[in-house]
Amino acid sequence: MPLQQGSARARQRTVLLVGIAVLLAALVLAVVLASLLTHGRHEVSPKMLKWKDRGTTKNLQEVILGRCYNYITAQHPELGDKDCLKIWESLKDAFIYKNPCNITPEDYQPLMELASHPIPCNKSLFWSKTNDLVHRYTKSNQNFLTLEDTLLGYMADRVSWCGDPSAPGINYESCPKRNECESNPGSVFWKMASKMFAEAACGVVQVMLNGSVEAGAFRSSSIFGSIEIFNLDPDKVTEVHIWLMQNIGGPQSESCSGQSIQRLISILEERNFKIICEDNYRPVQLLQCVHNPDHTDCRLCTNSSAIP
Repeated sequence: MPLQQGSARARQRTVLLVGIAVLLAALVLAVVLASLLTHGRHEVSPKMLKWKDRGTTKNLQEVILGRCYNYITAQHPELGDKDCLKIWESLKDAFIYKNPCNITPEDYQPLMELASHPIPCNKSLFWSKTNDLVHRYTKSNQNFLTLEDTLLGYMADRVSWCGDPSAPGINYESCPKRNECESNPGSVFWKMASKMFAEAACGVVQVMLNGSVEAGAFRSSSIFGSIEIFNLDPDKVTEVHIWLMQNIGGPQSESCSGQSIQRLISILEERNFKIICEDNYRPVQLLQCVHNPDHTDCRLCTNSSAIP
């Protein structure tokens, strides 16, 4: 009898051990299968599209929110009712998980409405090929505003972004250049913002152009030449002042009597604007002279010329 009981216990232990072994084997098999399936999914998942321009700015959300809060609190407290979180969300929604070559103006419309604000008359300053100089001037003279001095332009200046259909929906590695596709996030954004900036202009407006560019100071393909100039409202804008700035020491590639400037004047006159063109507008030239104080162009007796 004791022998039979011992044999039964042995069989029970054997069955138990076999059951445990089967469970362990099943568990190992499940882990291996899961790993294989996961690995397979990673292999077939779509990769990020590759482009030629820099990718989305790192920490984009923090950059946009920080600039927005700084603009509406420290720089322009009169805009304190703007909702920076909603502005960020509308920007993100315009491009996240989207093919960066298929962006439309409608994608940005909510952002434009949330971030727009009035531009005082006589303060709008447009520019082409004078990026550094024009913004040095607006920093020293608060009587003028470029697009980059508005909330929209201030948030987006020197920042890049684009989406991608695959996760995480934002491409931090590369974004398309304009010559890769016209309807990319940056191009569509700046065209819309430029159009809105021009439409808001009133009174006397200014444009600062580069008279040292060999190809001509006015280019019909530029944002100013293709968008802003045609969205100025003749019923709101009384005069257009052209400031044609040449580099200190030259080259003096074009003056107000030059071919491209005359073409610009003709376009403006056809749209019933009064125009004044001035070579080397003296207040701006003095700012140039900060870095070249001993140059002959910076003598106090230097005269600028104006063509009404």
